[in-house]
Amino acid sequence: MSQEDNLNNAEGTVIKEMKENSDELDISLRPKTLNDYIGQEDIKKELSIFILGAKKRQESLDHVLFYGPPGLGKTTLANVIANELGTQIKTTNGSSLVRTGDLAAILSSLNPGDVLFIDEIHRMPIVVQEVLYSALEDFSLSIIVGKGAEARTLTLPLPPFTLVGATTDAGSLSAPLRDRFGIVFRLQYYSPEELLEIITRTSKALKFPITVDAAYQIALRGRGTPRIANRLFRRVRDYATYEGKSIIDQESTNRAMKFLAIDDLGLDETDRKILECLIYRYNGKPVGLNAVASAIGEGVENISDVYEPYLVQIGLINRTPKGRVATKKAYDHLGIPYKAPDNDD
Repeated sequence: MSQEDNLNNAEGTVIKEMKENSDELDISLRPKTLNDYIGQEDIKKELSIFILGAKKRQESLDHVLFYGPPGLGKTTLANVIANELGTQIKTTNGSSLVRTGDLAAILSSLNPGDVLFIDEIHRMPIVVQEVLYSALEDFSLSIIVGKGAEARTLTLPLPPFTLVGATTDAGSLSAPLRDRFGIVFRLQYYSPEELLEIITRTSKALKFPITVDAAYQIALRGRGTPRIANRLFRRVRDYATYEGKSIIDQESTNRAMKFLAIDDLGLDETDRKILECLIYRYNGKPVGLNAVASAIGEGVENISDVYEPYLVQIGLINRTPKGRVATKKAYDHLGIPYKAPDNDD
């Protein structure tokens, strides 16, 4: 069988691997301290001050909310906070807390000083979010027992704890819950230089060397996101291994990216489908997110949370009051002659 045939046979497996949940491996690569954490320098500086102050006062750290696109390190920072405080962390997901009893069970199991991390906290129903109001403010848990005229409120004390919430959509949180977070941070996209440092560290941790040029090529395609950069590194490592190499060089990296259909801006097939949909199907006119999602067969949340933030960040899409519009830069990147959209509605 030829090398081309082998590559074609392997294509489905490799692409499938890219989409698989690799959280277990990601955890092993995560830094444990603020000093080891790469990027988000302003956040690290402020956190170090807040954590030091809480430890000196022997108090729980104020509640923390991280928001921003996925893959920027919100979960990692939650674990770093717990490690820096020298306490335990309990982790859950907002989508799994569908009843007030689900949250009450977790809150009642906390020990003094514990960190409770709720990922995707915006996915909690409003009625469950309301349970957190008194828990965060007064360290008490209010539960309604009974129904109708026999209903009564039972208040249980909670030990002091720190809630760390993470969300890609801070606007979906109720205003009263948002206001109860004393520390709020918006995570920023990483620079190629920061991703280069992360990829180099990952290479050492996985004991598979990479040249600086190759690492920088991955960093440029990492979409400003450590999670994506690390996954690309692992896929390039697979490709280099397939080619019989014990080190990742620039040539293998370029071939791997071509094989994975990832261009020099880090765009994949779905990114290009979104841009081509805006340009061709809707003739460059503003279009709503639901229409784009329906046209290309992707979920609305997947586009809004995963793809669109980066496309907006690098200037390929503009959000307007009437909808999304592909920019001239998008036309140029795809090699499509630019034509300014008509002003007709």
